[in-house]
Amino acid sequence: MAHLLVVESWVGSMSRLLPRALEERGHHFTFLTRDLHHYIRAAPEGAGHPLLTARNIVTAPTNDVGTLLPQVERLHQALHFDGVVTSCDYYLPTAARIAALLGLPGPSAASVENACRKDATRRVLAAAGVPGPRFAVCADGVEAALAAEDIGYPLVVKPVDLCAGMLVRRVDDASQLAVACRALAAFPRNARGQRRTPHILLEEYLDGPEVSVETVTCRGVAHVVGVTDKSVGGAPAFVETGHMFPADLSAADLTAATGTALRAGAALGLDDVVAHTEIKLTAGGPRVVEVNPRPAGNRITELVRHVTGIDLAAACVDVALGREPELLPRDTGLHSAAVAFLVPDEAGTLASVEGADRVREADGVLEVQLAEAGRTVEAADSNNAYLGHIMAGDPTGLGARRRVETLLAGVRPLLVRS
Repeated sequence: MAHLLVVESWVGSMSRLLPRALEERGHHFTFLTRDLHHYIRAAPEGAGHPLLTARNIVTAPTNDVGTLLPQVERLHQALHFDGVVTSCDYYLPTAARIAALLGLPGPSAASVENACRKDATRRVLAAAGVPGPRFAVCADGVEAALAAEDIGYPLVVKPVDLCAGMLVRRVDDASQLAVACRALAAFPRNARGQRRTPHILLEEYLDGPEVSVETVTCRGVAHVVGVTDKSVGGAPAFVETGHMFPADLSAADLTAATGTALRAGAALGLDDVVAHTEIKLTAGGPRVVEVNPRPAGNRITELVRHVTGIDLAAACVDVALGREPELLPRDTGLHSAAVAFLVPDEAGTLASVEGADRVREADGVLEVQLAEAGRTVEAADSNNAYLGHIMAGDPTGLGARRRVETLLAGVRPLLVRS
């Protein structure tokens, strides 16, 4: 049995998967947060939140690393931690710095910081010759307008330090670019109250299917767990509408995608980490979209477990403890699993979700979660706006995506327009 320090978390699926992985391995944890109510508010009504299974809950200034580190050092002297983890992108560098301070296993703080900052990732990968889009890092909209003329439209405009597709936009001309830059400037803090870096990342628009490569690197050895198909909609935003594991790709594309992801992780110096690397398969070859030094979100981790039996949340715990993760696939009875998200395209108040009961009773369904009536709905512009999802498996082949898309077509949100 080990004792881990969990530094913040998401309020979605990973906030449940990580405590479950700890419990299944007989570990216990101390939860460190600046605002416990952030999580309690997100607990399903009538149910205790999994984070409340923590042995200790400690309030600390997790957004102020200079103040936090001495407090964590004193906490370690009293409670003794064997590892440090987080499932929240905004606290991955903090967790790495804590692990280094306490002499615990984990990736280097520099490698995590470079992976979490999209502009730093671009510079590191470009210097290492890892293929990606042409890009420019700009201080403001004026610099962005000049850089856009050099790169050429269409472009993708990104914040350098947000996640879930927030404020990522395709722009086709100077007027759209100006709107996107103003939107970034009007969002000075992230969802956790951290002040954002105001830089603007411009990237060449990459055309082609998108996949993600799920890897675990431990003691210098990188293991490819598999490749996930991704579908994206919501233009000009980039909203993930579904995923399937494993990806339905040719052997050549699989080799190209995994090889590029491994090169990216190595260039960043990521070790003792579970990673989720997004790749575009363009006509000119694979290009890195981003590297995330944590298990895949958006239900991908569950898809991997359904198909292979490999638990990436548990692997995250293992590498944080300096232990060899369990990565041997086993027969689960499924050859593929997929998830499709219910993405709203208009605003209003949710009255009901038509067809929900039929979907829950359908064959092959693994999971159904749909929003409850009364929820205020906005047209989706990031991965934070879903009204639910459907997950299903295929025991015979790669038909899971078609299955969930068919099921999703039978579901319709009924809105009362504002």
